[in-house]
Amino acid sequence: MFAIIGLVVVMGAVIGGYMLEGGNLHVLWQPIELLIILGSGVGSLLVGSPMKVNVAIGKNLMSIFLGKPKNKKDYVDILLVLFDLLSLARREGVIALEAHVNKPDSSSIFTNRPTVLKNHHILDFICDNFKAYTAASMEPHEFEALMDIDIEAHHEDALQAPTNLNRMADAFPALGIVAAVMGVVLTMGKLSEPPEVLGHSIGAALVGTFLGVLLSYGVAGPLAAIMGTLVQETSTQLNVVKAAMNAFAMGWPPAMSLESARRAIPAADRPGFDELEQMLRESKKSGA
Repeated sequence: MFAIIGLVVVMGAVIGGYMLEGGNLHVLWQPIELLIILGSGVGSLLVGSPMKVNVAIGKNLMSIFLGKPKNKKDYVDILLVLFDLLSLARREGVIALEAHVNKPDSSSIFTNRPTVLKNHHILDFICDNFKAYTAASMEPHEFEALMDIDIEAHHEDALQAPTNLNRMADAFPALGIVAAVMGVVLTMGKLSEPPEVLGHSIGAALVGTFLGVLLSYGVAGPLAAIMGTLVQETSTQLNVVKAAMNAFAMGWPPAMSLESARRAIPAADRPGFDELEQMLRESKKSGA
C-alpha cells in the first residue's frame, strides 16, 4: 500500500509541478519514447538475469503491491511455534519432533500458526535444521555454523532480485538518452518544417531523457530498495529462529531460548518481556 502511495506522490509532484509552471501534458505523453525506454530496460533485465531471478522479481513486486507487510504478529507467531516445538522436545525428546517437521502441513503446531506455515522460508529453515539436529549429534557451535550457512545462502540468493532490478534502474537514464538521440535524428529530417513543428519534435525528444531519469530514480530504484528491505526482513526472521534453536542446543530451557530469539527481533516489532511471558502462559493453557 505504501509503495502505491509513494508512486502516486512521485508522479503527482512531478506532473503537478510541471502543470503549475504552465506545461502542456500533451507534450509529456510520448508513448513511443516510453516504449523504447521501458521495453529496452525490461529486455536488458531479461538478458542479464536467469529466469528464476526474473520470476523472483515478479513475485516480489506482487508482494510489494499486494502483500501484507511483516509486523509484530508475524514474529510472535514464529516465537510461539518455536516454543511449542522446543517444549515438546524438552518433554519427550527431540525424536518427538520428527512427526511435525517431516509433515508440517498435518502438524497441529504449524497449522495453528498459518502465517508460519505459509512462510516457506521460515518453515523450511525450521524443519530442515530440526531434521539435521535430530539426525546427527552436533555440538552447539557446529549446529550454529550449519544454520549460518543456510542463512547466508538464502540471503545471497534472495538479493539477486533487488540487485538486478537496481541494475535496470541504473540503465534507464542512459536508455532515455538513446530515446532522445533517436528523437533528435528524426527532428533533423524535419528541418524544412516550420518552427512550431520543430519545437514540438525537439520537445518530444527531450521527454525521452526526462522519462529515463524519472523511471530510474522515481520508480525502479525505490522498488529495488524496498525489495532489498523485504530480503533483509526475511533474513532477520531466520536469525530469530536460529537464536532460539541454538540456545536450545546449548541446553537452555524453552522459555529462555525464546528470550534469546526475542532479543533478535527488531525493536519496532519486538514484544516486551512481560508481554511474551503472558503469551506463553496463554499458549500453555490453550495446549493443555
